[in-house]
Amino acid sequence: MGKLDGKVVVVTGTSRGIGAEIARVFAAEGGKIVCAARTLHEGEHQFEGSLDKTVAGIRSAGGEATPVAVDISEESQCEKLIAAAHDAYGPVDVLVNNAALTYFIPIKDYPTNRWLRSWAVNFHAPFILSKLALQDMIPRKSGSIVNISSSAAIGPGRGPYKPNPWAEVGGTCYGAEKAALERFSQGLAAEVYQHGVSVTCFSPSQVVPTAGTIHHKLVSGLDDPRGEPPAIMAKAALLLATEPIEKVSGRVTYSQQILKEFGWIEQAAGVGVDPAQPGTGYSRI
Repeated sequence: MGKLDGKVVVVTGTSRGIGAEIARVFAAEGGKIVCAARTLHEGEHQFEGSLDKTVAGIRSAGGEATPVAVDISEESQCEKLIAAAHDAYGPVDVLVNNAALTYFIPIKDYPTNRWLRSWAVNFHAPFILSKLALQDMIPRKSGSIVNISSSAAIGPGRGPYKPNPWAEVGGTCYGAEKAALERFSQGLAAEVYQHGVSVTCFSPSQVVPTAGTIHHKLVSGLDDPRGEPPAIMAKAALLLATEPIEKVSGRVTYSQQILKEFGWIEQAAGVGVDPAQPGTGYSRI
């Protein structure tokens, strides 16, 4: 038996990278996966990957999945996604808010329309989708919401500051969104705990090599030895989605930290593991 046999799982950002790997791993555990992203067909995006490819891979491995092309920056599209999940499989059991949009632009140069779109994808969509999924979860007194954060939520601290090229690249918006997502996750976890719904949030312990992180020069390539394989993120998401609510709900954590804590891996490194990289304040309460 799989850990997710018969469960209806909605995962956003599944055309490539971490989201695609989460969809594959969850399907292998018996979940019925609703794969959401903007890119339906190969060639529609500058990066390789599409819903067609992710879903085909799941089905060829004997899993169950359906693609839903949506732009979750719009509330009506979030509603479309949950309605499509209902039509395909029924009420939502697990929601993984993975999709992210990153513009590295200094605040002085940040176009307002991009700022608003970034917040719409990275913070407002998880709120809207969580609100919609809770309509399925609360009446049945079960369910799990897993939010994907980033070590970008760890702020630079107070000054004085030394010259730092990365500080000038412009990650302030993305970091603020992820910090907000961590606070949102713990707040929502407290709200719905008595209804049997688990809410968690986690980040990669190390940068995950994906088309996006390569594009932004955060890693040198898919085989960068400093990177964390997407499979580690998928395994951590599975742990948080399936462990008992009293053991995980309200946790803000890091992939390798939580996997080592629960004995799912033996060796761990990076944020949340290395004493010099303890993580955000929310991960320590």
